[in-house]
Amino acid sequence: MTDIWKLRADGGRLRMDDDTLLLTMLFDFFGDLLTDKQREYYDLHYNEDLSLSEIAEKAGITRQGVFDVITRAEESLKEMEQKTGVVRRWRETRKGLERAEIVARELLTLTGPDGASAALARELVLTLEKINSEL
Repeated sequence: MTDIWKLRADGGRLRMDDDTLLLTMLFDFFGDLLTDKQREYYDLHYNEDLSLSEIAEKAGITRQGVFDVITRAEESLKEMEQKTGVVRRWRETRKGLERAEIVARELLTLTGPDGASAALARELVLTLEKINSEL
């Protein structure tokens, strides 16, 4: 299994934006499995963009305490992904569907505007657009 924390789907190294995106996706997929405190601090830090100091003040604990909770949450999320591969498979599926939509559009241009094959190609394009928009 490829480590999503080391390589992107295209083989390139992760950038900061990629890491943040992955952490956000992991939280979306697995956030309900964190403790209440981990979920709250993680959400405040990454989604509400509060600093560790702001969260610490709000929670009545030290900045280091907030940092420790968020770090444990991140490690738990990464571990869940390592064990399940859910986010990796979701990203691969999404990429495959996007490619299928491109191919379906190309097929539509090749079939011309009329006929049964054109109708099937249009239906395929619409179906793939709907699936992609729902992901």
